[in-house]
Amino acid sequence: LTAMGEPSMDPTISSPDGAAQQDSLFSMMDVFLISLITGLFTYWFFFRKKKEEVPDLPKMQSVAAPVRDSSFIEKMKKTGRNIVVFYGSQTGTAEEFANRLSKDAHRYGLRGMAADPEEYDLSDLSRLSEIDKSLAVFCMATYGEGDPTDNAQDFYDWLQEADADLSGLRFAVFGLGNKTYEHFNAMGKYVDKRLEELGAQRIFELGLGDDDGNLEEDFITWREQFWPAVCEHFGVEATGEESSIRQYELVVHTDVNMNKVYTGEMGRLKSYENQKPPFDAKNPFLAQVTENRKLNEGGERHLMHLELDISNSKIRYESGDHVAVYPANDSSLVNQIGEILGTDLDTVMSLNNLDEESNKKHPFPCPTSYRTALTYYLDITNPPRTNVLYELAQYATDAGEQERLRKMASSAAEGKALYLSWVVEARRNILAILQDMPSLRPPIDHLCELLPRLQARYYSIASSSKVHPNSIHICAVTVEYETKTGRLNKGVATNWLKNKVPDQNGSSSLVPMYVRKSQFRLPFKPSTPVIMIGPGTGIAPFIGFIQERAWLKQQGKEVGETVLYYGCRREHEDYLYREELARFQKEGVLTQLNVAFSRDQAEKVYVQHLLKKNKENVWKLIDEGLAHIYVCGDARNMARDVQNTFYEIVSEFGNMSQPQAMDYVKKLMTKGRYSLDVWS
Repeated sequence: LTAMGEPSMDPTISSPDGAAQQDSLFSMMDVFLISLITGLFTYWFFFRKKKEEVPDLPKMQSVAAPVRDSSFIEKMKKTGRNIVVFYGSQTGTAEEFANRLSKDAHRYGLRGMAADPEEYDLSDLSRLSEIDKSLAVFCMATYGEGDPTDNAQDFYDWLQEADADLSGLRFAVFGLGNKTYEHFNAMGKYVDKRLEELGAQRIFELGLGDDDGNLEEDFITWREQFWPAVCEHFGVEATGEESSIRQYELVVHTDVNMNKVYTGEMGRLKSYENQKPPFDAKNPFLAQVTENRKLNEGGERHLMHLELDISNSKIRYESGDHVAVYPANDSSLVNQIGEILGTDLDTVMSLNNLDEESNKKHPFPCPTSYRTALTYYLDITNPPRTNVLYELAQYATDAGEQERLRKMASSAAEGKALYLSWVVEARRNILAILQDMPSLRPPIDHLCELLPRLQARYYSIASSSKVHPNSIHICAVTVEYETKTGRLNKGVATNWLKNKVPDQNGSSSLVPMYVRKSQFRLPFKPSTPVIMIGPGTGIAPFIGFIQERAWLKQQGKEVGETVLYYGCRREHEDYLYREELARFQKEGVLTQLNVAFSRDQAEKVYVQHLLKKNKENVWKLIDEGLAHIYVCGDARNMARDVQNTFYEIVSEFGNMSQPQAMDYVKKLMTKGRYSLDVWS
């Protein structure tokens, strides 16, 4: 174009023949214009094509996203399932209940599958009606202060934002909660309510399990009414009695490369030998214990302070976060189970899922030995649930023992009462049951299939990362008690931690751990006053808080009033961190230290009594200082009593009625000015 047009543009060109020059000029102009139009059309055509491709971009992104599995709808169609049971589980119980419900389905001519919502796109719920006699069940645990469990967070976010039409969806929800907590079963209630709002049809009422009471009984009671409702809705009948169906098959490895055998790792094989960040629940970091000291001066209990070295792990934490540790079961309990069942615990085996389409190929990392499974992967210290007793009953050769096991696993009132007294209240673990029922000798592989997974234990971090960036501190009390049968039961994690002696070499001082983020946070402005209430080991996060306020003060920041209400049994017995607290008070960081010694006088004195004593000052800090309140420790009694005390203080000094005072405190919680880190 340029070459052809250039002569016509050049002012130096001249010709004696004017007409010829004009003709030549017009012909070149025509070519130029045609070429220009062609070029513009070509450019427009390609530009238009690109615009048309834009709507496809989100699809490309969702296909590439690695976090999701294939559609659960397609999986159900492929495998002939019509019931999907999703679980939101933090400690494994909701997952266990989901597995039990999905297994139940075959009794009614239906087929179920348990599913982790984290692995699927739940917007596919709108398509579930494509499957005949389809139903979605949700076993949803509530974690912390009304929060979803980690694996249900994405589902919760989707529910909040979704405007999907779920009018073809049939559903039921069973919630797992604890009545000692402020937001009892918040997640179960929310899922139940929100699904209905989106047009889904509830086919059975919301079940509310209470772990402060008897969660197992709550589940069984709900379940025995749930299935008849399902039968009525779909017009199906039970095909027969509950039967024992193995989910996994045993493969014994006689000639195996030991480098391919799991020895306690949670995820990747050899991950403890070859550590790679990031570290999380499936890839814990092996931290060295650099300090393990007893905190109390006397008494029967053992209260301890541990320090875990996280150097070179790239683990970051904030004051108020939780550290999760994976403990190991007591080797003597493991050996006794092996002896009683006449098993070589060092046999290397795999339990392989008989359902080849299942995402869960094994109940725990395989191949491994029975010893490793019973030590690192399985819960052998908690009383087993009724489904375990039912499955084990077939192996009791004594008719009386078999009948007793079946009765305890039944939904009859007499059976429930027997299970409650003989198993739950007597705190009989699997070893105690085997000892007390001499004819019950199940195959060890079936026992390993039935026992729930050993869970990580969470502790409030007792340090500030500003002061201790390379270590995480734990404050804990060892759990040890005598049962009604005269046995001595020991807490798995605390007794395991107690024996972690600092050692520069050996594995005896290594703790598999990771950090779980928390909402328990210091105010954004250091000048905001804080009121901390934490008796016993509830002082843990406040040691971190005070360390951080001291550090902020050293940086020249204006730090507000820092008030602590701490409680213990006796001043000269279990006053934790006495020297550290005295030092912080002397330095002026801890502006008020109020300590309740509950047993040093005839009348018991607790933290709530000291709050009442200082009620005027407490109200002034809340009302004028806009203080943030933090409560850590026992949920069942202390946290509730403290909250009631705040209602009284607000009512008296704020000139409010009791309902108004309660509403005032609830609003403080909503605004993040009243935070809880409690356990039951």
